[in-house]
Amino acid sequence: MKKTLQRIIQIIFLALFVFLIINGKVQVWMGLFLLGIIASFVLGRIYCGWLCSINTVMIGVTWIKKKLHIKNVNIPSFLTKAWLRYGALGIFVIVFIFTMVTGKKLPVLPALFMIGVLLTFLFPEELWHRYLCPYGTILHLPAKTSKYYMTIDSHKCNNCGVCMRVCPAKSVEKHENTHEIHKSDCIVCMECSRKCKQEAISYK
Repeated sequence: MKKTLQRIIQIIFLALFVFLIINGKVQVWMGLFLLGIIASFVLGRIYCGWLCSINTVMIGVTWIKKKLHIKNVNIPSFLTKAWLRYGALGIFVIVFIFTMVTGKKLPVLPALFMIGVLLTFLFPEELWHRYLCPYGTILHLPAKTSKYYMTIDSHKCNNCGVCMRVCPAKSVEKHENTHEIHKSDCIVCMECSRKCKQEAISYK
């Protein structure tokens, strides 16, 4: 039921994103993202897992790749460097401010959308979620203080590692007797919770 509700919400916001882009109402979507930033202080990166239009389409791309047995290309090490992550954020901010100040309509959000989706045809979702997405980089910091987040009950966890394997953002770290979800990287997609046979993972 939760997954169905999540997919409905994702599709609704994807349709809203397309509608706003077509009608030149980018500011409305950015206002929504600002609300996502505020919410991340309490709810974590719920914007990423539930509202982000890029993520919604990436889920579809990953599903198609699995059905067609298309393997991911390994992520090159240089794409995981911190300077690239913050460099991408810097470029995004500069270009966005430029469009706001000058009034010139540059397709910043559609470009981000296309880059994220196209990269997912080759690489695992982790590349975008964890290393390149400017939205994710911004939300990474406030999500560290979030009151609610995905957590693993160490008493129920049998250390099988399924959560680590299914996490699209690779936010799960393995310890000796259990696993830990880093809430600053977690996109609250809840895939780990759905796949955990021990029912050891919950959002609270």
